Amino acid sequence: MPQLSYFMGSRILVYQIVKGHLGFSWLASALGHTMDEQSLVAANPSHGGFTSFLRKCLFSVMSVGPIPAHIAFIMDGNRRYAKRRNLPVGEGHKAGYWSLMSLLRYCWEMGVKYVTVYAFSIDNFKRPPDEVQILMDLLQEKIEGLLDKRNYLNQAGVRVCFIGNLKLLSEPVRVAAENAMKATANNSNATLLICVAYTSTDEIVHAVEESCKEKMNEIQVPNGRKVSNGVIHGVKEGGKVNGVTETDVHKSCNNNFDGELGTGAVSNGKIERVEKVKKENGTVRHVVASNCLVEEVEESGEQQQKIPRVKLVDVEKHMYMAVAPDPDILIRTSGETRLSNFLLWQSSNCPLYSPAALWPDLGLWQLVWAVLNFQRNHYYLEKKKKQA
Repeated sequence: MPQLSYFMGSRILVYQIVKGHLGFSWLASALGHTMDEQSLVAANPSHGGFTSFLRKCLFSVMSVGPIPAHIAFIMDGNRRYAKRRNLPVGEGHKAGYWSLMSLLRYCWEMGVKYVTVYAFSIDNFKRPPDEVQILMDLLQEKIEGLLDKRNYLNQAGVRVCFIGNLKLLSEPVRVAAENAMKATANNSNATLLICVAYTSTDEIVHAVEESCKEKMNEIQVPNGRKVSNGVIHGVKEGGKVNGVTETDVHKSCNNNFDGELGTGAVSNGKIERVEKVKKENGTVRHVVASNCLVEEVEESGEQQQKIPRVKLVDVEKHMYMAVAPDPDILIRTSGETRLSNFLLWQSSNCPLYSPAALWPDLGLWQLVWAVLNFQRNHYYLEKKKKQA
């Protein structure tokens, strides 16, 4: 009980500071994110140490309650930020980058282990080509900047992962991303996940396809041969399988399997794979003709039940986001409440916080407020997760 009362008192104290009820307006400006923070520190070196000390005190109070393990951000509002200030669109994205750097520091100081950011959607490729090029150039520049600071990242134990269909990226960006992942692969203190060329629908389709391929490779046929993508392995070209030769295959491919169920695959006018299925006395007989080879397989009712099936765990294992737990908080700036095809699979039990601030304006206080709301609803959210 004393611990509970201390926790509640701490939360009230943080709430009063955040809302300014204690009259510490100077504290809000000192702790909050400003675009001039670096210049302030340069002008007065004690400023950086002082604000760091205040944040440490604040996070110490907040650590009495549960700290989220994973926070995800939809970085919305860079273009509007630039438009309101009559700046080029590229300047808005650069301002968003500096906001990201500040928020990453706050998250890791608070003890958040995973941070995911939605940097570039597959749908963003539909934007004007010059803007897409600006974003790709900025992405490549910042990734190479991370590589230049790899010693700092390794010292801090930060692992960087790029999540998405990376094949859609230009080669320089993709190579830089792969190098950054390799350089930080052994770090385990914290993980930064950057979603580029990503949508949830693409992620789900990818996971289902990979699961199906994996299950196909598990199917075994008699004599230890393996079926992969409809091809029987372990037989020489033109060889016999169960006494059937290539000539017999062509004959089988040319008939219609009268009275039996048959399926076939045609490519460039040539039948590449034919399968017929016949039931006799409760036994299923499969005859598969594939790439001029024939295999005949008999299955009893018992054996049929052993055919591997794709399960939920198989799909989740092949998700791009399988490297991290589901997010505890999802923050989208600009007051928007749409998920925009982001982490749809992973966010079923995740609260969405939508501050009105544009992404470059997002600061410490919006982050603190999101975590306080998470702490307030933690018991309810955990209960929902267990029910799911």
